Amino acid sequence: MGINFKNLFTSQKNKSKMGDYQNLDHIDGVAISSISANLYNNSRDDLVMFYFRDGANHASVYTQSKIISENIKWNLSIKNEKVFSLLVNTRNANAFTGLKGFQSMQKLAELVSLGLTEKQKEDDNNPFEITSDQILFGCTGTIGEPYPFEKIKKKLPELFDQIKYTQNKYIWTKAALGIMTTDTKPKLAMAECNIGSSRVKIYGVAKGSGMIQPNMATTLCYIFTDAKISNDILKKLLVKNISNTFNAISCDGDTSTNDMVAIFSTNKATNQKINSISDKKILEFDENLNQVLLDLAKRVVADGEGASKFVTINVNNCSTESDAKKIGFSIANSPLVKTAIAGEDPNWGRIIMAIGKSGIDLDLSKLSVKFGEHKIIINGKLNDKYEENDVKEYMKNYAIDIHVGISTGKKKFTTYTMDLTKKYIEINADYRS
Repeated sequence: MGINFKNLFTSQKNKSKMGDYQNLDHIDGVAISSISANLYNNSRDDLVMFYFRDGANHASVYTQSKIISENIKWNLSIKNEKVFSLLVNTRNANAFTGLKGFQSMQKLAELVSLGLTEKQKEDDNNPFEITSDQILFGCTGTIGEPYPFEKIKKKLPELFDQIKYTQNKYIWTKAALGIMTTDTKPKLAMAECNIGSSRVKIYGVAKGSGMIQPNMATTLCYIFTDAKISNDILKKLLVKNISNTFNAISCDGDTSTNDMVAIFSTNKATNQKINSISDKKILEFDENLNQVLLDLAKRVVADGEGASKFVTINVNNCSTESDAKKIGFSIANSPLVKTAIAGEDPNWGRIIMAIGKSGIDLDLSKLSVKFGEHKIIINGKLNDKYEENDVKEYMKNYAIDIHVGISTGKKKFTTYTMDLTKKYIEINADYRS
C-alpha cells in the first residue's frame, strides 16, 4: 500500500495542526506487520499485527456498552501477565456475531500463537513457546456481519513473513493506516521522558472518526512503551489518564461495541522498579502518557466524519467535575449547536439551551458564556457591548473555543468535539455501500 507522505504530513484543515506527525522511530521489543487481507475487496492494508518478541506487560480499558464485540469478550478472558501479540483487523467489528464470532477468535489465537512460536524458533536463540491465551485482538468495522475468518487465516503466513523488527516513521504510519475505517488520516503521537535517570519512549496509534462518544474508553487506541512497568501500575495509569483524554471527546454521541484503549510495556528500558502510582519517579511518565493520549484523542475529533471545525468546550467554576462534564457533553452532543457551528452562525442561544437541558443546578445571575475572547453572557445577561458581526467573523475559524462559567464552585472540565455537516450524513448513509 503506497503512502503519499506529502499529503499525510500537511494539514488538510484550514488552521489545523492535526496533520502534523511526529517522528516515531524504533522502540525496543515491538515488531510490526501490516498487510491486506482483502477485507475491503481491494489492496489497502486492513490487517495489522503488533508482535512483542519477549512478551509485554499490558492493561486495557473497554467500552461500557451492554453489547460488546466478540474480540473484547476474548480479551477479557486473558489473565496472563504477558502477551505476545495484538492482532487488529478493520472492516468487520466481530460484534453481534455470537458463538461463531467468538470461536473465530479462539481459532485465530491458536493459529497466531503457533505461527509466532515458529517465528521464535527461526529468529531467537532462546525461543518462547507462545500460547493462544497470550494473544489479544482489536476489531473495527461493520456490526453484525459474519467475521471473515477464512480471509484472515489465509493471510497469516504473509503477516508473519512481513514482521519488521526495526521500526521507523513509515512502518508506524503504515500500521496506523491499516487500522482505519472512515478515518481520512492516520493518528500517531509520541513522547520521550525519564523514569528516574532512565530515558523511556511512549508511542501511540489510534483510529476513530465516527461512532465516537466516550464511556470508559472510545475508539481503538494502542500505546507502546519500552518502560519497565507492571500490569497493575499500567492499569492504574491508564484509568487515571483516560478521564480527561479519550473520555473527554465526542464526535456524534454514539459509543461503539468495540471501544478499546490498551497500553503495552516491553520492559526493555533500564528504569528502577515502580512500586506505586504515587512513586515520584513515575510522575514525568504519567504526564507524558496523558499528553500522548490527549494528542490522539484530539486527532480523532479533528478527523471526525465530515468535520470542518474543531471545537473545545471549557466549563469552569462548577460544584463538581461531574457537573462540568455533563454541561460540556450537553453542548458537544447537541445537533443544534453542532449545525450552528458548521454554518458559522454565532447562535449563542443554542449554548444556553444546552446548558439548561444538562440538568445541572445553576444560579442564572452568575452564568457567563464566551466564544473565544468574545464575551457574550455576563452575570446571566447579554453583554451590553456584544457585537454579533465580530463573533460571526470569529466563527469562520477552524478552531472554535466555547467558555462557560457557572460560578458555583472551583471544578472544571474540557470537552472536545466537532461540527455536524452534510458530509457526516453522506458518509454514514453510504457506509456499507
